[in-house]
Order: sequence, then C-alpha cells, then structure tokens
Amino acid sequence: MTTTQKTALVLGGGGFIGNAMITRLKSENYWVKAVDLKEPEFSRTEADEFVIGDLRHVATVENALRVTRAGTFGEVFDEIYQFAADMGGAGFIFTGDHDAEIMHNSATINLNVLEALRQINEQHGVNKTKIFYSSSACMYPEHNQLDADNPNCVESSAYPANPDSEYGWEKLFSERLYFSYARNYKIPVAVARYHNIYGPQGTWDGGREKAPAAICRKIAKLDTAGGAIEVWGDGLQTRSFLYIKDCIEATRRLMVSNFAGPVNIGSEEMVTINQLVEYVSEIANKNVISNHKLDAPLGVRGRNSDNRLIEKELGWSPAWTLSAGLSETYAWINDQVRVLV
Repeated sequence: MTTTQKTALVLGGGGFIGNAMITRLKSENYWVKAVDLKEPEFSRTEADEFVIGDLRHVATVENALRVTRAGTFGEVFDEIYQFAADMGGAGFIFTGDHDAEIMHNSATINLNVLEALRQINEQHGVNKTKIFYSSSACMYPEHNQLDADNPNCVESSAYPANPDSEYGWEKLFSERLYFSYARNYKIPVAVARYHNIYGPQGTWDGGREKAPAAICRKIAKLDTAGGAIEVWGDGLQTRSFLYIKDCIEATRRLMVSNFAGPVNIGSEEMVTINQLVEYVSEIANKNVISNHKLDAPLGVRGRNSDNRLIEKELGWSPAWTLSAGLSETYAWINDQVRVLV
C-alpha cells in the first residue's frame, strides 16, 4: 500500500453491481472498503475491508465513511459509490406490497450518507470526496412510456414527474437530494440512471430477479428438448438490457469526468419480452413455448435508453450486444440450476 493509492467506499458492496465495481476498482489499484447487510452471494469479495452493517443506522454510516486502512484511520475517501437500495424486479417493485419499505429504506440510506459526508467534510476541513449515486430509469414518467415501440427516456423528459412506481419516486427524490447537497455544500456528485443491468452473479431466483435472469432460469430448468414457461404480460412490452461490464465501464467514465449528470447508462437495443425469450431459447438450443400471464405486474409498456447525452459527454456506447451478454448470463445461470438439481 502506498500513500498515493486512491481509496474508494462501495456502499451495497454485497450486491450485484457493487461487487462488480469492487472488482473493477481493485484492478485499478484502489484500496476499497465495502459495506452491506451481507457479503456477495456468488463469489468472494475482493474488497480490502468488508463491513457487515445496516446503512439505515446513522452510526453504521458514520463509521463506514472513514478510511480504516493501517495508519490512516479517519481520513476521507477519494470516491464513494452508493449502490445500496431496497430493490428488485417487477415482482417486487410493481405489486405495491413493498412500497413503504422501499421508500423508507432507500431514502433513509441516502439521507444518512449525504449528511454524514457533509459532517465529515466539515470536521476535516476538506471537500474532495466525489460520490456516485445509482438512480434508475424507473424515475421516468409513465406517460412517456405507454407506446411500446416509441418510449421517451431522454434525460430532459423527467419532468413533469410521473414515475410508475414508488421505487421510481424515491429514485427521483434521491437524485434531487444529491444535487441539493452538491449545490449547498459543494460535494462533488455524479448521478446515473441505470437501465436494466444484468449478467452473471446477478440475482436469478427468489422474487427479486429481473427479466433476463428470470427467463434464463425458467429455460434452464426445462428438459433438454424444451417445454413451456410462464411469461409475464403479453410479451409485447419492450425493454433494453445492459450487460454488467458495460455498466461498470460507463460508471467509471462518469466518475473520472467533470460531468455530473444525471445521465442514462443503458443500451439502445430495445426488444420485446417475447424476443428476449427467443434469444435465450436459441442460446439454450431448446424449443420453448410461452404461456402468458396477463395479470402479472409489469411496469411501463415500453422503455429504452436514450444514449445521445452519454455519447456526447463521455464518448461511451455499449460494447456488448444483448445476444453476447445473454450467452454469458445463461451459461452461468444454467450452471447454478444444475447445482441445485
């Protein structure tokens, strides 16, 4: 360890995106501290220090925000990545059953983190820590996403606000919270709106998984010849999905830039859910029949990332096609399913 080594704190470091960010930061020789309720489920963390803690508690956050490597206890971090949130797929977000806990838990974490950072900055007389906040495309207005073929998710379309879920409302509130602390306390922030991040080591079962993982799991559980799976909705609803490696690359580019956002981080390769099923069926080499569950929770009718702003500001576009990313993801989920058989 050198005195010039950069330091980073990853909040939500036990989750899918947080764990991937830790791996990326370690490859860039950062000293990394992570905090979460649990360690990563599918691999060992590469963090230099991993703290099991509840970020809804102020004391946990205050301790988390201080560097604890040898000889430097209490110094501030160079960067903070705030991924910690109460979240999941449509089966968790859009039923309405979890609205209060989603809003309370996520908002409490963000309020705690920003206020603790403000106080630490005042104590140290510095203001160097840049903090990244992972917002979501769920904050976009529902009325701009009723047309499955032509959804409008350009960044400037966020207002008049009308998210389709309380999860989206909390994300929108927290975006404004981060930019308020940036204006009033000069805390450097960067905010991205993620669009359906997927890949190996993501949640694939249990009710909080997203569509790519759910479809991969259902098809992996079929016999080698194939069979029928349940597909939520009529399958004509549209989405775009971004592979995890592209997500991490775009986030790092944003953090080392002078651009604060908010900016979309997603793919413009929009597909219907029926097409998503076809992609995975071909990868698995199985004949799949879709049984549509029309009363399932769905979210908006159409959603697709608009990448014009990130291409202009950061020169970034996804490197992974949906087919390539799904191939990696299906292989990993298929292995997970086989272990349980």
